[in-house]
Amino acid sequence: MIQRQAFQKIYTNLTKITKATVSLKADNIGNEEMAIVDGRYAQVVRIMKDEVTLQVFSGTEGISTETEILFLGRPPSIQLGDDLAGRYLNAYGIPIDGGPDLMGDLVEIGGPTLNPVRRKQPSELIETGIAGIDLNNTLVTGQKIPFFADADQPYNQVMAMVALRAGADKIVLGGMGLSNDDFLYFKSVFENAGVSHKIISFINTNDSPPVERLLIPDMCLTTAEYFAMEKNESVLVLLTDMTLYADALAIVSNKMDQIPSKDSMPGSLYSDLAKIYEKAAQLPSGGSITIIAVTTLNDGDITHSIPDNTGYITEGQIFLRRDTDIGKVIIDPFRSLSRLKQIVIGKKTREDHAQVMNALVRLFADASNSKTKKENGFDLTEYDLRTLEFAKDYSNYLLAIDVNIDTIQMLNIGWELLAKYFTKNEIGIKADLLEKYWKK
Repeated sequence: MIQRQAFQKIYTNLTKITKATVSLKADNIGNEEMAIVDGRYAQVVRIMKDEVTLQVFSGTEGISTETEILFLGRPPSIQLGDDLAGRYLNAYGIPIDGGPDLMGDLVEIGGPTLNPVRRKQPSELIETGIAGIDLNNTLVTGQKIPFFADADQPYNQVMAMVALRAGADKIVLGGMGLSNDDFLYFKSVFENAGVSHKIISFINTNDSPPVERLLIPDMCLTTAEYFAMEKNESVLVLLTDMTLYADALAIVSNKMDQIPSKDSMPGSLYSDLAKIYEKAAQLPSGGSITIIAVTTLNDGDITHSIPDNTGYITEGQIFLRRDTDIGKVIIDPFRSLSRLKQIVIGKKTREDHAQVMNALVRLFADASNSKTKKENGFDLTEYDLRTLEFAKDYSNYLLAIDVNIDTIQMLNIGWELLAKYFTKNEIGIKADLLEKYWKK
């Protein structure tokens, strides 16, 4: 329900209408100010002297030159307060769960990134229960990292599992272009796990206007900043899917006749993504904002400008792929990377973590070479055959996304696999660790 307030500016004479925007003559209008055009939300995207151009989120079909335009006198905002916990909202921060209106203070979204001087180096382990992440690509609070996955892979299920195991005080879900099935999946997972009270969800489904997705990340991160800075809580922000977010940027850019860059993306793509991801931070007060975002790929192509730019901004990536040998989706140990894992490996985890991780991945690489030899018709050695059998067990018990165990169990399974297929001399682990952990 949109309520008019005193002193709001109302105009009724449009000078130009395109598929996505309207223009009019107006004065004292702010950049990014919100407005209502024929009952539809719109936002100022350009001001040239006294000509103001507004982006109409749901499109301009049916709008006439005499349509009423009501300026709201503020940019997009969210009411921040403790009553946000457990709520489901749309891209405008309006509840869609049938609950009461929000009661907190109205705060503009998309504020500046936290000054680096006020940040603390990330140092706390995030356990997900997924060995391909915890063992090989350990995450820390305050990190920003994407999941790279093809569109047909179960990345939302993986994100939900991470959310349940991460131990965050608050989880902020930003769903962009979600199918109704995926939306209901997230909702049911959180409800069944009994964690709905700490989830805040901003949802744009695939039957909602695509341009509305542009508001979702800032809604999520402004909310995350409130709980991290004001309440000193650890906040995990889940964003899915950033490819659809970038597609919405391209829609607006193209309809405003801006010259596209690589892959039809706007020239501002890097800065548009960076202003989102750079909100991740560990605060001296104890609060933190950790960002995990999905970037869907086209048949594993990471050269597209969306994953390419994302890789420059974030601290690694978690790469999902289907392992044809076991028929499961795994965390690819070769293409995945957490650049901050060394902060916690062996410090917040067991002393043998780094050595076991390195040995397993090196032997998995040997298995990959053996597989190439087999596919090309070369004779395989006895060692080659052992590595191929090892690779299947490694994928099944430690890389598959359906693994749900703690770090100690992961390391113990790693030692068991090493002892099953290799000798002490073949694994390259320090003698003192071999003495302590090798299965007698």
